[in-house]
Amino acid sequence: MRSSGYLMGVERGSLLMFSDFEDGGAMWTGEGPRELRRKVSFGEKYTRPPVVQVSISLWDMDQKSNQRADIGAEKVRETGFEIVFRTWGDTRVARIRADWLAIGPVATEDDWDIR
Repeated sequence: MRSSGYLMGVERGSLLMFSDFEDGGAMWTGEGPRELRRKVSFGEKYTRPPVVQVSISLWDMDQKSNQRADIGAEKVRETGFEIVFRTWGDTRVARIRADWLAIGPVATEDDWDIR
C-alpha cells in the first residue's frame, strides 16, 4: 500500500474464533475439510479497503493428530472483513484465537465529498 498525503488509520483486535472442545463442535470432533468464518466490523470507516493482517494468538490442538491450520482475512471492505479459519484431515482443534491489524486511509475534515 502506498500513501500519498492521506491520513492513515490503524486498528487492531482479538477474537476467540471458537472453543469446540467445550461443546463437541466440528473443529474438535469432525474430520476432513472444515471452515469457520467470523465477521469483524471496524470502529471507523476507511476511505478504501485497508490492508488486514491476521495471525493466530491462541493455538490449542490435540497432540494425537497432525496440526493443520490456515487463517486469513477475506471480503475486506471499508467497514470490516471476515476472519476465515480452515483445517482438514484428522486435525482436532480445541480453540483458536485470532489477532488482527488493519491499516488504511481514513477521512479527514479537509476531505470534500462532492457526490
